[in-house]
Amino acid sequence: MTSNRVFIAGAGGFGCSLAVLADRYGCQVTLWSKFQEEIDAIRRLGENKRLLPGVPIPPTVNLTTDLSEAAQVALVILAVPSVAVRDVAKAMSPSIRPGSLLVNVGKGLEPGTLKRLSQVIREELPNCRVAVLSGPSHAEEVARGVPTTVAVASEDRASAQRVQDILSCDTFRIYVNDDVVGTELGGALKNIIAVAAGICDGMELGDNAKAALMTRGIVEMSRLGVALGGRSETFGGLTGIGDLIVTCMSMHSRNRRAGILIGQGISPKVAVEKVGTVEGYVTTQSAYRLARQMQVEMPILEQLYAVLYEEKDVLLALRTLMGRPVRHESEDALLALEK
Repeated sequence: MTSNRVFIAGAGGFGCSLAVLADRYGCQVTLWSKFQEEIDAIRRLGENKRLLPGVPIPPTVNLTTDLSEAAQVALVILAVPSVAVRDVAKAMSPSIRPGSLLVNVGKGLEPGTLKRLSQVIREELPNCRVAVLSGPSHAEEVARGVPTTVAVASEDRASAQRVQDILSCDTFRIYVNDDVVGTELGGALKNIIAVAAGICDGMELGDNAKAALMTRGIVEMSRLGVALGGRSETFGGLTGIGDLIVTCMSMHSRNRRAGILIGQGISPKVAVEKVGTVEGYVTTQSAYRLARQMQVEMPILEQLYAVLYEEKDVLLALRTLMGRPVRHESEDALLALEK
């Protein structure tokens, strides 16, 4: 096995950005897509014109539709949407050697099962080492060498450190985190709040409302994350508040862009169709079900779910949130009062 060979499954924006980054810093990169037309277009145009325009894909990056090329590499990166993780991992299983290291960079929950994506990967590739990488990392900036800092987590710290060793460089700084649950849920749940933040922008509600939404949003994310086994401090780090800030504030964010359209009066389904893959739209439904199962109070999530899936008017959802009974801001103080 060659120590610097990297296989990236998924030629979307982030997959391409990691291919450019890894190639720039000396890795031998293979970039895979399920779709021959996508590979052909990248070869012809020298870039992913649709998802990462203006960023050249170096000719030294090997382009393929053959998953068997994932064998004999130092690191396999899964960079596909949450709905595709299980199918890609299953299709990859004949080619992956036991003990291989895989890192998932997708952010979401599996629809239906409500499982974290690392759980899905372990089910399909039980003999592999699995890590997750998350944090504020827009593909457009990673590919252009803009300074970016993220975290990698694994149940096996050595695996996380191996990912850190392979992918860290002077523009891409990676911290190791031992909280896999919190790291994954931070990346998944912030997309929900980003859709809501976009709705705020589309409604022109101003800075005060958006700041409050983001602040109370991280509280809700942490509340559900802790209930599912994560650590509260993780949500105050790169994969929580860090990723939340960048996703709620940037026009690179498809979640925010979809939210803006919804806030301007476009129906959620049409907004998602216009923007493309919007993980926050799918994750809202999964997180809503999880919160109900765990009996975790998440008012922002509840109102966003009603807007996205029950045709609730955004102004009525806003009034519902603002009209909730007053309470103490501190969770600990609130619990003490309720005893």
